[in-house]
Amino acid sequence: MARFALFAAGAATALVAGLVAIAPTASAAGESAAFSQDSSWGSGYQGRFTVSAGSTALSGWKLEFDLAGASVGSYWDATLTSSGNHHTFTNREYNGNVAAGASTSFGFLVSGSALPTNCKLNGVPCGGGGGTTTTTTGPTTTTTSDVPPTPGSARVAPYIDITMPTPSLMDVANATGQKHFTLAFALGSSSGCVPAWGGTVPLNDSRIVNDTRALKAQGGSVIVATGGAMGPYLEHVCSTADSLYNAYVAVLDAVGSNSIDVDVEATIPQAIVNTALKRLQDTRGTTVSYTMRIQGQDYGMDPYSVDVLKDAAAKGVNVLVNPMLMNFGYTGNWGDAMVNAANATLGQMRAIWPSKSDAQLKALLGLTPMIGRNDTGPTTTQDDARKVLDYAKANHVGRVAFWSAGRDKGCPGGGVSPTCSGIAQANWEFTNMFKTYTG
Repeated sequence: MARFALFAAGAATALVAGLVAIAPTASAAGESAAFSQDSSWGSGYQGRFTVSAGSTALSGWKLEFDLAGASVGSYWDATLTSSGNHHTFTNREYNGNVAAGASTSFGFLVSGSALPTNCKLNGVPCGGGGGTTTTTTGPTTTTTSDVPPTPGSARVAPYIDITMPTPSLMDVANATGQKHFTLAFALGSSSGCVPAWGGTVPLNDSRIVNDTRALKAQGGSVIVATGGAMGPYLEHVCSTADSLYNAYVAVLDAVGSNSIDVDVEATIPQAIVNTALKRLQDTRGTTVSYTMRIQGQDYGMDPYSVDVLKDAAAKGVNVLVNPMLMNFGYTGNWGDAMVNAANATLGQMRAIWPSKSDAQLKALLGLTPMIGRNDTGPTTTQDDARKVLDYAKANHVGRVAFWSAGRDKGCPGGGVSPTCSGIAQANWEFTNMFKTYTG
């Protein structure tokens, strides 16, 4: 994205792994816990427990279960102690107090296919039956290699410059109900292959960490974006696939995410990058997206972007393709031009993945305009944005995003700004418009 569009888009696509729920039973106070698989892949899955208070508020919680023949890897929004196959998760300082009738959740990665058994919440069986887990299986859509696993319900994930103190994630969530965001940008730092937000803010910065924790406590999620318009790219300063993989893991773990987006606005060592991304998917089931430049409304992505995706396909990386619907030359109506660019991108994807159906390809397509005044000429008005949204709904694309949540307020005649759209609009008008997209 150009100067202010230091963005990238991550993720989120089409098929959600079938839920396997531990049927909750009430204790005397009515608290319960339910398990679900957010996504699964050949060698493991991403799991989640939702802890719900009953008629009495919880002032802390402890959830324990057995996991035979599998192991727990990364986890978030809880602390973990393990003894053999028995795992005990306890609340963090920010999600232990659960109001009556409310809920909170924590997640974890599992290597293996075994599901939790003998679940107990605060000493009470989660599913009844003397502590033996009772499972029910809902409608199941199997996750296959055609699409990457969906991170939560992040069909709409606007970009936000996480290095800016305002608006915070919670500011936007409280004002609009939008709870899924793409964090821009994780970059290399003065220490080289040591990731930092914007290249300068430490990964464990308390403002950012507390903001993401609060969002997740309300059921939100984040996608980590790397690359962008400025750099230094992690993809440049990490010279091997192993070091880049480790940098990606560090950023994802810092904010409890399993979804990454690489925004390609400069050349990258694509073989190294795609090798690291493939390892992320093999070991963690990470959702991967590429945000790519558009060369023209009828041409689609520039040739270099296509080359990067061809290498990803050759290495077996499952990606969501996210064209930047911004800052390209056009004729006629800008809203129509953005739709034409999306269609042209689909045509390029057909050539890269010829065995996929149109429906599968559309589920791997993201759409990301720049709201209001773009850096290089076009202006995305509300009517233009509606054309993009209508196209998304008609074609059931994998994700909708925009640059950026921090610009979603009016400043008519204000020019291109990182803090407002440059056009007349209501506060959060674009967020409230795009959040209606459900796939």
